Amino acid sequence: VCPELDTYQTDSGPLSLGLAGRHQHSNASLALQLSHTWLQKRCGPGGTFTGPENRSESRAPSFHLSPIMVKGLANTEWPGRTQTLKHGAVTYFLDGAHTMRSMQACVEWFRETAARHERSSSGPAARVLLFNATGERDSAAMLKLLQPCQFDFAVFCPNITEAIASCNADQQNFNVSVENMLTRCLDNERSWRLHNNRGEDNATSLFIGDRLSLVPEKMADTLVFPCILSALQWVTQGRDPVLTGPQNTVLPVKPSITAKAAPLCEAAEIHVLVTGSLHLVGGVLKHLDLESAK
Repeated sequence: VCPELDTYQTDSGPLSLGLAGRHQHSNASLALQLSHTWLQKRCGPGGTFTGPENRSESRAPSFHLSPIMVKGLANTEWPGRTQTLKHGAVTYFLDGAHTMRSMQACVEWFRETAARHERSSSGPAARVLLFNATGERDSAAMLKLLQPCQFDFAVFCPNITEAIASCNADQQNFNVSVENMLTRCLDNERSWRLHNNRGEDNATSLFIGDRLSLVPEKMADTLVFPCILSALQWVTQGRDPVLTGPQNTVLPVKPSITAKAAPLCEAAEIHVLVTGSLHLVGGVLKHLDLESAK
């Protein structure tokens, strides 16, 4: 329906788009067509409109972009969608993809962008998936799409920014809800292992203290944590200073789980893809100091 982005004419050379990902070029073209249509209706001569619905072509024509349109495309920001944040040795790739189509676009963007970062790295990079999905989403199908990304670890957590260290009567209903969310995370973890042909024998457990441990702990490259902060701190292993402050305190991790993180400590860089839920991505962004990534 919409023309390719590079077919629009400008006075300033090739277009620059502030959003990463090839699919964003289609979104940008659609945005241009919608804004152009609105401007024609509002500001066109006599208020007349000669848009695509009055034409025989199946694809809308491109047009000459105003300097304001060019600037708008270049300055577009969409936190949490095909967003990259570099904190020292840790690079976060954030995309709140929560449908099959958006997840496929996320995979293509991540594989291309992460490979580019790895080519300029001083040594091998460890790849980690941080995933959650809620509601009626087909988590298993989305996780299958993520298989080609070749992650060293797959980490799962609910959309809870921080675990509550204390428990009282007022928290009982909340804790029941949390356990339901954690059960969903364990289901996601099992789906990932089945996609990797590792079956149920290598089931993991929840790795903070001894609380809410629903299954026995086994050696695994999949882990489930009770909150976003605990997952981020394990994934980054102290290599992101934003997450190591005294205000970021979580329940202690079992020593056996700390030992599993040796590849993350030894890697030259850690690349973390956060996806599956916009709420998960929002929770991660809450913990990351965006100013430090500029």
